[in-house]
Amino acid sequence: MYVRSAAAAATAFLGLTLTVFGATAASAAPGPDWLSNPIVYAHRGASAYAPENTLEAVDLAMRMGFDWVENDVQRTNDGELVVIHDDTLARTTDVEQVFPDRKPWRVKDFTAAEIARLDAGSWFGQEFTGARVPTLREYMDRVQRNQQRLLLEIKKPELYPGIEEQTLRVLDETGWLDENHVSRRLVVQSFSTDCVRAVHRLRPDLVTAFLGTPAVADLPRYAQFTDRINPWYTTIDGDWVAAVHGLLGAHGKAMEVDAWIVDDAETARKVQDMGVDGIITNKPDVVREAVGGY
Repeated sequence: MYVRSAAAAATAFLGLTLTVFGATAASAAPGPDWLSNPIVYAHRGASAYAPENTLEAVDLAMRMGFDWVENDVQRTNDGELVVIHDDTLARTTDVEQVFPDRKPWRVKDFTAAEIARLDAGSWFGQEFTGARVPTLREYMDRVQRNQQRLLLEIKKPELYPGIEEQTLRVLDETGWLDENHVSRRLVVQSFSTDCVRAVHRLRPDLVTAFLGTPAVADLPRYAQFTDRINPWYTTIDGDWVAAVHGLLGAHGKAMEVDAWIVDDAETARKVQDMGVDGIITNKPDVVREAVGGY
C-alpha cells in the first residue's frame, strides 16, 4: 500500500524513505520493499483490548492511532448485513440466555431486530456490557466518522447467496464507492475465490484480496482477479512473498501480501523480514512498536 517507484529508490539513496498511501502498490520493480515498513491492520478493531467487530473496538483502534481496521460481514434472516466473525452468535453474544431455545444460534436464523437485542460486549469484560453487533451500515458510518480505512471480509459467502452484490450496494449507499474511498480507503477480501472474483467482476475498480496461500504455480491465475494474496503467516516464507510480488495483479500493479494473525513482536519482525506489505493483528500497538509500521 505504498509506492515502489524510481523516485522512492532515489530518495532512499540519500538515506530517506518515501512512503505514499494508496489503494494498491504501484511498482516498476516487484519484490519486497525495504524502503518502507508494513501497514498495521487492527483485526476486528483493536480486538485484544475491546470486543471484536464492535464499534467500541473500532473507536479504540482510532484512539490508538490506527487508520486501518478489518471486519467480517454476514447476513441476517431478514436480509440485513451485520458485522460479526462467526456464523453463530454464541461465542460473542448472550444469545444463549436471550434465546435459549434457538440452538445452534446461527446468524442467518435471526432477524436484525433480534440480533440488536443481544449484548456483544460483556463476554469480553463488564466495562463493555451493552455493546451491540453493528449492522454494516452502522459500522461504515463509524469508520467514516473516525476517518479510518477498511479491510472488509465477506464471510462464508456460500451461506448467503448474493451477498457480494448486497455488500457493494450498502457500501455505495454509505458513500464508500466514490473515487476517494475506492482508491485509498477500502479493500474487500474473502477466503472464497468465487466471492473475490464476483466482487472484481461487479466493481473492477475495487481493490480485492484473496485470503489463503495458493501454490506459487497457481498465483498467476489469482492475479487475473485480485490485487493481494493475504495468507496465514505460518504458511509462507520470503520466497513465496517474492513470488507474489513478482506478479502484476488485476489492476496492473505489483501484487501485495498482508499476513495474519500476528500478535507478538518476534513474529512481526519475522514476517517483516519476509517482505510482507501489511500485518493483520489483534494487538496493533505491539506490532507497530516491533516493526515501525503505521
